[in-house]
Amino acid sequence: MGVAEDLADALAQDVLKAIELTGDENLVEELAQLMGATSQTAEEAFLTAVRVRRANIKARQMLLERVKAFKAARGQGDQPAG
Repeated sequence: MGVAEDLADALAQDVLKAIELTGDENLVEELAQLMGATSQTAEEAFLTAVRVRRANIKARQMLLERVKAFKAARGQGDQPAG
């Protein structure tokens, strides 16, 4: 990745941690506006990094749920009847 993408991704990671801690979803928009005032490239890279990381989190959650459900169903199927 380039400098803009690297910096934006690092900031995105920090912002997502801060949102998890504070619950303040406005952080993304506020920082994007601040960045956009001086660098549209930085703003776009930041917003992209946030979207990609959020999508990854959701996909991993879904995967874990599917594996958990599979293991639970498989475990129940292995139990003797009666």
